[in-house]
Amino acid sequence: MNAAPTLADAIADFIRRIEIERGLSQHTVAAYERDLAQLSDFCERLGALRVDEVTRRAIRRYMAQLTTRGYSRRSVARKLSAARSFFADAARRGLVPASPAEGIRQPQRPAALPKALPARGLGKLLDSMDGTKPVDQRDRAILEVLYSSGLRVSELASLRVQDVGSDMLRIVGKGNKTRIVPLGRVAQDAVNRYVADARGQLVGQGAGDALWVGVRGGPLDARGVRRVVQKRLGTFPHALRHSFATHLLEGGADLRTVQELLGHVELATTQIYTSVSRRHLKSTYERSHPRA
Repeated sequence: MNAAPTLADAIADFIRRIEIERGLSQHTVAAYERDLAQLSDFCERLGALRVDEVTRRAIRRYMAQLTTRGYSRRSVARKLSAARSFFADAARRGLVPASPAEGIRQPQRPAALPKALPARGLGKLLDSMDGTKPVDQRDRAILEVLYSSGLRVSELASLRVQDVGSDMLRIVGKGNKTRIVPLGRVAQDAVNRYVADARGQLVGQGAGDALWVGVRGGPLDARGVRRVVQKRLGTFPHALRHSFATHLLEGGADLRTVQELLGHVELATTQIYTSVSRRHLKSTYERSHPRA
């Protein structure tokens, strides 16, 4: 039985054949050539010189390195596709017993750090919303509650009039799990003003006991809440939830407390915010320590 060709030779032959047989553009062929040359260099550094010496583990390590080095998801997907095409062809031609790239998925990037709004700027923006029109009072109350409580937009939209009126909110969140969330004084005042002055001017038939009412008199749903936040702050409701969690941690709250307030089942879901908090601590240290 003849020895398998070197990886570099097998790739060169593959490139020659796809250029002729598939009628691909020069741009596409050049992309295949670059991507497979990069794969070949990586595998050779691992000691895999022949095409049949490349293992699934080597392909996985290659994909992980691409992700770690900051390649975009599109670039990683393209490089993985090139590897799959090459090794599938090698398997059909009997150069390898089976493709080591078959079934390998693109590595998932770590979740991006939440983008928290600056606490001081957010506070000034909310304080500047002092309009007396019913919609102004409603929107101010919505934003204050979102920031004060860290509620999901669906949780906020489902609030009833009877749910407010104290410094605590009873929330039924994901999986019908109930949690108790404090409501800050500023948010309480905004909600009380809205209920006392504005809601009655907005409410129409069909609103029932829904706390938030749209301009047509019906309940304001999650989509309507998103429109309010986009219009007033130029962002999404989740940014206020991120800000709620981040500002609590920066103020010294422990992770377990934030987990409970957010309604996260797993602590790992909340731990993404620790990186934000560490970044804040590092910047504070660098600003404050004389030898930083």
